[in-house]
Amino acid sequence: MASRVLAQCFRSYTQRSARIIFGNITARATAVSVANQRHFCFNARSQRKALTAQIKVSSPLVQLCRQYGDLPPLTLDTIRERVLYVLKLYDKINPEKLTGASHFMKDLGLDSLDQVEIIMAMEDEFGFEIPDAEAEKLMTPQEIVQYIADKKDVYE
Repeated sequence: MASRVLAQCFRSYTQRSARIIFGNITARATAVSVANQRHFCFNARSQRKALTAQIKVSSPLVQLCRQYGDLPPLTLDTIRERVLYVLKLYDKINPEKLTGASHFMKDLGLDSLDQVEIIMAMEDEFGFEIPDAEAEKLMTPQEIVQYIADKKDVYE
């Protein structure tokens, strides 16, 4: 049954567009049994036409379409882990001395240029710009974590 419906769809459209549209699902659709008589719906868009073919298979109603994902939601733990990871990768910081309360200049021996580079690395990591006036106040990893959590509305 499923292969018959696929064959009709192949005949109604050009060989090239049918190969593009059905190339990925042909093996899956023909391998599935028709025992439960449920519907399998596949929606795809070619350059000129939209194609909808319904094939009866044993899986529940599924609509295949392109989905765009986003990053998982931020939590304080993930922010803390990412901040510490970026700081451990910075070559002038000794990872053994690094803690959440380590002061960049007093405890880790960094200068103001290093602090600016750290802030730039955090901007790259989290995808937003930190203004210079506020960046000067961020002197510990915990302050960076708190600042990012405030800007990203994370309150866990």
